[in-house]
Amino acid sequence: MAQFAVTLVTFDSARDLPRCLDALAAQTQSAAEVVVVDNASTDESAELAERHGVVTRVERNYNNRGFAAGQNQAIALTRAEWVLVLNPDVTLAPEFLEMLGSHTPGPPSRGTLCGKLLRAGSDGTPREPATLDSAGIVFERSFRHLDRGSERLDQGQFEREEAVFGSTGAAACYRREMIEDVSIEGEFFDEAFFAYREDADLAWRAQLLGWDCLYVPGAVGYHVRRVLPENRSDVAAKLNRHSVKNRFLMRIKNVDSAVVRRCGMRGVARDLLVVGGCLTAEWSSLPAFADVARLWPRARRHRRLIQGRRRRDAAAVARWFA
Repeated sequence: MAQFAVTLVTFDSARDLPRCLDALAAQTQSAAEVVVVDNASTDESAELAERHGVVTRVERNYNNRGFAAGQNQAIALTRAEWVLVLNPDVTLAPEFLEMLGSHTPGPPSRGTLCGKLLRAGSDGTPREPATLDSAGIVFERSFRHLDRGSERLDQGQFEREEAVFGSTGAAACYRREMIEDVSIEGEFFDEAFFAYREDADLAWRAQLLGWDCLYVPGAVGYHVRRVLPENRSDVAAKLNRHSVKNRFLMRIKNVDSAVVRRCGMRGVARDLLVVGGCLTAEWSSLPAFADVARLWPRARRHRRLIQGRRRRDAAAVARWFA
């Protein structure tokens, strides 16, 4: 049976972390390793992790390195064959790891396992009626990526095991072999992203390099999702700035002519909408374009490394942009 490591990055996560760790302790298949990296929390997140019996290692950072760098740091401290990247605001059902474990002997190209996340209230209580949070990542032709099924009632419409583009980073399980294969200059998640969209960028890169993601609906978790498109105005300006920056960095690294042809003017229209929104309303995100310019050489270098190793033909990737 495959072994799992679980990696968490905390930043002022004390209100959610005990519930998340208790659920890990209650798994019917225990994790071999649970590593927590704390990004300079001002609350007791690190202390809570250190006191919890399910945690095998806690690393404290002296500054907030972001989700991407924190997860890379945590993953590097693990050895298990599969790594579950988990948010502290996710509570797993007891059979989550066991359900994923039953699908680890699959084909060699299976690099990611994705469970079904349902929405939870701020206290972690599952929303009633059951509401979907994510059944995998999907891309629109506008280059906008979304969580499949998000905010729809769970009425059994996503109960089939099937291939999906990728998994939300809130609870994504990655094969060690894929982690090593798709890492660029030693980074699994692109640390220039800091936070937001790093999971979609990774999923796109994995697709280009020939890795698949399987959606396993029997692996259920509950997510307290606090950042949604409709509450963007309530999100910290720094995070919205990263979101704008990362939209364009992801494209620079991964897009090809087949995807451009499939998306046509919809991607251009969405880009103009984003730029217009920053110019007229979200002025705090305007520095994101300077960030893109500064990071352009790095992104282009990563693009050459990715595209030079791609194993999946352009049409097979472009079909996901639906």
